[in-house]
Amino acid sequence: MSMIVLTINHRKIDIQSGTTILEAARLADIYIPTLCYHPDLPATGGSVASPAIYQGDLKVENAFPAESGQGCGLCVVEILGQEDLVCACTTAVTDGMVVETNTPRVCDQRRENLVPILSRHRHACLTCAQQAGCSGSQCSSNVPENERCCTRFGHCELQAVADYIGISDSTPKWVPTDLPQLKTDPLFERDYNLCIGCTRCVRACRDLRGIEALGFVYDSKGIAQVGTLSPTLAESGCRFCMACVEVCPTGAIVDKGVSAARKTGEIVPCRSACPAGIDVPEYIRLISLGRQDQALAVIREKVPFPGVLGRVCIRPCEQVCRRGRVNDPISICALKRYAADAGKSSGKSGISINSDSGDANFGGADSGKTVAVVGAGPAGLTAAFYLRRKGHAVTLFEASGQAGGMLRHGIPDFRLPPGVLDEEIKYIFNSGITFAPYQRLGKDFTLAQLRSEGFDAVFLGIGAQLSRRIPLEGCDLPDVLWGVDFLRDVARGKNVGLKENIVVIGGGNVAVDAAMTALRCGAVNVSLVCMETAAEMPAGEREIQGAAAEGVNILPSWGPEKIIIENGKVTGLDLVACTCVFDAHGNFCPEFDDSTRECLLVDQIILAVGQAVDLAFLDDGIPVGIENGLVVVDDESLETTIPGVYAGGDVAASAGAVIHAIAAGRRAAIAIDTALGGTGDIDETAYRSAGMNPVLGRYDGFAELERVGVRKIPLSERRGFSEIERGYDETEAMAEAGRCLQCDLRLSIGYNPSPPVHKLGFHADIIETVPETEGVFKLIGENQKVLSIKGTANLKQELLDELKDGSPAVFFEYEEDKMYTQRESELIQRHLQVHGEMPGGGDDDLDDLF
Repeated sequence: MSMIVLTINHRKIDIQSGTTILEAARLADIYIPTLCYHPDLPATGGSVASPAIYQGDLKVENAFPAESGQGCGLCVVEILGQEDLVCACTTAVTDGMVVETNTPRVCDQRRENLVPILSRHRHACLTCAQQAGCSGSQCSSNVPENERCCTRFGHCELQAVADYIGISDSTPKWVPTDLPQLKTDPLFERDYNLCIGCTRCVRACRDLRGIEALGFVYDSKGIAQVGTLSPTLAESGCRFCMACVEVCPTGAIVDKGVSAARKTGEIVPCRSACPAGIDVPEYIRLISLGRQDQALAVIREKVPFPGVLGRVCIRPCEQVCRRGRVNDPISICALKRYAADAGKSSGKSGISINSDSGDANFGGADSGKTVAVVGAGPAGLTAAFYLRRKGHAVTLFEASGQAGGMLRHGIPDFRLPPGVLDEEIKYIFNSGITFAPYQRLGKDFTLAQLRSEGFDAVFLGIGAQLSRRIPLEGCDLPDVLWGVDFLRDVARGKNVGLKENIVVIGGGNVAVDAAMTALRCGAVNVSLVCMETAAEMPAGEREIQGAAAEGVNILPSWGPEKIIIENGKVTGLDLVACTCVFDAHGNFCPEFDDSTRECLLVDQIILAVGQAVDLAFLDDGIPVGIENGLVVVDDESLETTIPGVYAGGDVAASAGAVIHAIAAGRRAAIAIDTALGGTGDIDETAYRSAGMNPVLGRYDGFAELERVGVRKIPLSERRGFSEIERGYDETEAMAEAGRCLQCDLRLSIGYNPSPPVHKLGFHADIIETVPETEGVFKLIGENQKVLSIKGTANLKQELLDELKDGSPAVFFEYEEDKMYTQRESELIQRHLQVHGEMPGGGDDDLDDLF
């Protein structure tokens, strides 16, 4: 298109022909108010109405079928040489055009056009002088509660536009309506009493998303009414993308469980719940499109263990998945595994989507710095990987002969096959890390030695390798085993010599793994006892169900009291009922009912009640801070009490999950790189999106789509250590990914700019320009804090008095507002003169006002 020149408010603007006046003004940062217009939506004019819509059970027929959508008229402007005002949102620019956006005629017309909009919407709060900072719960003006503004007050686009335009004296008082208020939908609430008929939600659903679950009609009074095309959202084909909420300028459609400020973490909770910050919606979207290679690249931008996490992650993302409020959450973890497995099979497993090597290509220049990472578990491997990618020389010390830590020695093969772990460790090592096996801290080397050898930084990721001991009589007998030690022995191929009847004590994943491993090691009857209720058990629900399906007898709400011993052998376990595990503050404080007891006949006991850190390395004379058996670290940097020494994972925090250890490794790498002179930016864009397609399309039955189950080997085949879950095939993965609501699409929706704020500096020379007339002023302090809002008969004098009295105000705003009739103003002036508050004199007739 050719370029033209037009003038807006005396400013010459070069713009492409075909652009509207509104678009040209916004490009020049000139504000023009709008409500029906939205930058991502087609214009309201000409929008086709529906035959009928539903507001809950209320069906509203279209009384004016020939009528199409109409605009709000708030964007009117004046064009030199034209008699009529025009709408800036639909009028194309022409060469030489001269536009004025704020003439008295324009401002008057906007106020007039705002009248019918406000007449159908609560607006008492919008005219209140105390509206700034108002909680909405207590009203000094005694406005009835059903006439007050909604929860969007203070974040409302209509409120901001009305404040800018000004509310005409001719605006009638709002007459309460009794339209449906729908609060039972899973993700948002609708209050049709707050709708202004702008149809932005309709156009977002139909034109932006291609769904058309919403429509509008004109009722018998000619008022635009919005609603669903069927009685329910599900029947209407809603895909719960929340675009309607995002574009609504009022509180007619609002989120459930999302603050008025609409924080990103609340809108896309799966991504914010991931400790490593994986872009969950993006990789799920790519899987739904059959692009597993790119999905894998997105995952690897944040973690080097996609295949591991796809099998053992505790899935905090799924717990907050918004699809779960519709029916079932997305199987995010299983889809991660699919991306890892399918992406690898394609040969494109490198950090760059264009890499075919399968290696994590070293992407930075040599920094000349050296880092020692102690412990080759998930935290240490992650820290080493990212530090090496930042150009630092990394030596990874490991006490055993193989890297992996608890991934290798604490998670059974039926959950995490060694081959999967080996492949991902190889990917990490290919970045150029030096691996030093059979090197135990405190035995083969010390922290002091690492320092003397010239390492610029040290990261301790030694994990919690010990089983936590509890004072239980008989726990030192040979037939009493400890969970972590038992799993480690099995992983290393030792003959653990299990007997027929086993009880496992504990409610976490280690206990569940120990119970399922015991079945595979020859035990016939396995029970799992824990103090927590079934709902409180720390183990994952999927893991608990899997153990129960294999025959493990789950016994919640029982605590071990005494091991029964006969002739030096374990024969039973006395249990006592546990009534609660935690006190009111969430502290571990179990209580028991001594009147309720049980005895289990057992041959062996496996205690899996937690893990502990091996602190033997502290004997080397380096004073590392310890508290509650954990290394003390800074919350942000993970630096210990020794400068240059960092720690993360289970060694510095109560035993967490693999994803938490990985997140700790990332944080440590960021802090160490920064301390060594780097940027601390360890993220790399492995997949460059061409942009998200805003169109979702109609999908009848979308709301009812059931979660796709993950294939598993038959129960009859689960006595060996073959992996239980088989994962998704391509068809299953695409179907499950297709259930995603794609909540992040909402973040790409544009918005109308806020009206300019007319804040003035609180100085004498500026106050002197204020008129001596009636009005309201607002004093604003530091951090935009509103100090006071006052009405006065003389704006200038009152502001000068505030300045003289030492007000801490930094800015002020004012609005001329005729508070009294001409007769009342005259009487007030005379009253002030008589009392010496103004020069002059006269009779005091102020009582005439009352």
